[in-house]
Amino acid sequence: MSSKKLKIIPLGGLGEVGKNMMAYEYGEDILIVDTGMMFPDNDMLGIDYIIPDFEYVRKRKDMVRGIVFTHGHMDHIGAVSHIVEEISAPLYATPLTRGLIEGKLSEDKLLNKVDLTTIHAGDTFNVGVFKVETFHVCHSIPDTVGLGISCPEGLVVHASDYKFDPTPVDGWPTDFAKLADFSGRGVLALLADSTNADQPGWTPSEKELDTALDKIFQTSPGRIIIASFASLVSRMMQVAKAAERHGRKLAFVGYSMIQNSDMAQELGYLNISSDVLVDLNQALSMKPSDVVLMATGSQGEPYSIMGRLSRGTNRRFGLLDEDTIVLSSHTIPGNEESVYQTINRLFQRGVNVVYAPLSHIHVSGHAKQDEMKLMINLTKPKYLIPIHGELRHLKQHAILAEESGFFGENIAVVENGHIIEFQDGKMTIGERIPGGYIFVDGVRVGDIGPSVVREREALAQDGVMAISLVLNHKGQLQTDPEIASRGFLYKYDDSDIIEETRKKVINIAKSTQGDLHDQVVKSVRSFLYSKTKKRPVVLVTLNWI
Repeated sequence: MSSKKLKIIPLGGLGEVGKNMMAYEYGEDILIVDTGMMFPDNDMLGIDYIIPDFEYVRKRKDMVRGIVFTHGHMDHIGAVSHIVEEISAPLYATPLTRGLIEGKLSEDKLLNKVDLTTIHAGDTFNVGVFKVETFHVCHSIPDTVGLGISCPEGLVVHASDYKFDPTPVDGWPTDFAKLADFSGRGVLALLADSTNADQPGWTPSEKELDTALDKIFQTSPGRIIIASFASLVSRMMQVAKAAERHGRKLAFVGYSMIQNSDMAQELGYLNISSDVLVDLNQALSMKPSDVVLMATGSQGEPYSIMGRLSRGTNRRFGLLDEDTIVLSSHTIPGNEESVYQTINRLFQRGVNVVYAPLSHIHVSGHAKQDEMKLMINLTKPKYLIPIHGELRHLKQHAILAEESGFFGENIAVVENGHIIEFQDGKMTIGERIPGGYIFVDGVRVGDIGPSVVREREALAQDGVMAISLVLNHKGQLQTDPEIASRGFLYKYDDSDIIEETRKKVINIAKSTQGDLHDQVVKSVRSFLYSKTKKRPVVLVTLNWI
């Protein structure tokens, strides 16, 4: 009986969509897979993005032997700068993923501080005690790989984002042979994507997008502006081919879109004819019906190109009456409100907007139910651990497995922080460690906690009232209280309530023998709620003279 255990520690991506990060620990060695970020919810005011709570591996940073990336989407690489600032370990990534990581590290002036190794699908390499075998999988970005991770406890297949696309844009289908090879050797556990576990059937092929693009190009009288993720290189290629078929010129707009398209062309993942690709200045000087622009902002981000266009604040160019806007991506859960607001603002500005589900302008990069069953049947694992999805997705993945004949007791549906342990071929659920959110707010990382976010929400919802008291050495008021409110009362209708509040504060100051600050806050809150049914934040300052 071995005294060592294989520990699988989900630090992000289980119980949520985004910030995917997994740690594998055996003995004195830790292997990390992916370091992603996620978008904040609409009520997380002022938060730029969220990264995993990686305190567990930070405390054991001397044990981390390497970080392997499955692909270049931000929910898998977006936290890389924050991780490498704390943990010095080699990074392993395929060429396109490496290029995207290098872009992020360069922006944060960290590129020269990391050891970054290029890997390819089909490679085998060692990371400490772990033997890692990469295999190609189809996804919505080229150069995506799954991992076979072997250690003395057995073989684990880490099937990150994937789908079984028979006609992918790059002509490179998922490696069925490798999955069958793993099955023949015996798979201890399968960790597999659950994002579309509640959607029946098969995910359509990326090729089907060509038909929708052709229809848009044929029916749009003016410019076509397509919004997508800057990392969707395959979508760039499809738009470029559509532009060529329909005699239009293509220009990329925005720093990240231009940077990623240039990098993809240099690496050979994006081949666009020089007769088709032009810069933005050229495109803006051309006849609108001869132009297609590709930009960011499909998630309604306020400072993206599309966000600024919808508000009329984009500097380089504005919208024209006959423009057609195409949102070519899936709305990430939590972004629905901002996306719909952007669509409504675009319609208000008089342009046509094409978006899913009205048009099949986006194809998911994630497997649906039948593909998930196929992955289980191909690998034949002893244990299944659904990953990448909200709890409802993970649970549905487990139900699908049981419907396929999988034993329920061999499935671990867990959320972030629940450590899964394997010893002598048996799986158990171990301790739970912190697996929550680390908020990034400007240059501050982890300094903003849930309480601050709640305070911001309260300020946004009911506003604030500020009360300033000037007291002498005996604690008596020297002047009438100064009161101001913001986001609470309309300035032309607040005089009565302000005056009543002032009188109430004066009476409290005269009668209170205890903590004047707390008494004023509590009494004013109660008074304002009785008058307005609102609960503004009440700030009281005491000035002694």
